[in-house]
Amino acid sequence: MSGGASGVRVRLEPWEDSALCLGLLRRVNSPEMTSHLGGPESEEQLLVRHRRYAELTGPGAGRMYRIVLPEGNEGNEGGEGNETAGSIGYWEREWRGESVYETGWAVLPPFQGRGIAAAAAREVARAAAAQRTHRYLHAYPSVGHPASNGVCRKAGFTLLGECEFEYPVGTMMRCNEWRLELWPPS
Repeated sequence: MSGGASGVRVRLEPWEDSALCLGLLRRVNSPEMTSHLGGPESEEQLLVRHRRYAELTGPGAGRMYRIVLPEGNEGNEGGEGNETAGSIGYWEREWRGESVYETGWAVLPPFQGRGIAAAAAREVARAAAAQRTHRYLHAYPSVGHPASNGVCRKAGFTLLGECEFEYPVGTMMRCNEWRLELWPPS
């Protein structure tokens, strides 16, 4: 469980093939939540994504999670505790000739602006580091998305510069490339 300077604690629950996880995926598929990602996906695309997330479990391959706010959390003011605040994960990708982990997240509107995404990003970095598979974790938020770029900064990522990034498939977008070293060189 991650805390940090903000006092926000999160717990990452592995993604599973359940109505709860599929419902979360539908909630983050809104026009508001996907405006920097090319817009909402169709129901068929969501079902494919949900299966892919649930099956992402092999050693070193990565993992998707629900972001859960434990009871008594500063980020869960007035809440019942153990609320799902969003999703986050990490997965393998080829980037500039090497294998790295990529991360991405979505925090639901009622939970935004509380440091939850940064706490979850620190926690997912710990999970990726524990795999000892890839030394770097990358994030590629749109240059026009100040909140996600702020999450990278607060979670300890280093800005490497701007880049062209394909997302969704077939669409190029201008992104900032952020990188977090998961462990120091030996």
